[in-house]
Amino acid sequence: MNRLKEKYINELVPSLKEEFKYSNVSEVPSLSKIVINMGCGDSTTNSKLLDAAMADLEIISGQKPVSTKAKKAIAGFKVREDQPIGCKVTLRGPQMYNFLDKLISVTLPRVRDFRGISSKAFDGRGNYTLGLNEQLIFSEIEFDNVVKVRGMDIVFVTTANTNQEAFALLKGLGMPFKK
Repeated sequence: MNRLKEKYINELVPSLKEEFKYSNVSEVPSLSKIVINMGCGDSTTNSKLLDAAMADLEIISGQKPVSTKAKKAIAGFKVREDQPIGCKVTLRGPQMYNFLDKLISVTLPRVRDFRGISSKAFDGRGNYTLGLNEQLIFSEIEFDNVVKVRGMDIVFVTTANTNQEAFALLKGLGMPFKK
């Protein structure tokens, strides 16, 4: 079992149950999935850019990504309906905890001048979105093999009902929020 999963079961569940006065262990919020999304708007002109982004995402997550398609045509951006414009991967279970552990302990500390992540990126329903400017902060990505530097969004989907519950959950799992 992953060390973050053990920490959640042994330390976090009792402390959150006491803090928010839950009557049942099933009410305690948990992390249900992590979605990593990478947009490739410039893949409309060069389809190899999307393949490179998917390869990078597969290396980062350890799971094969799926391409995301445009919902509607936008002439100004030269995008047609159902044209691939990005890729995403959804992590659950042990892979989710392994990725989170790697993100917290290895990847985020590698960011230059890192002072913590913002605590204002909650959506009101207990989900948190972290935006990264480049995929190069992940140690698996080799600088020489990168076709184009891309940003990505990492969404932490929880079963929490409020932002306070989700913040307490993610803080307990070790997310380095700003003071």
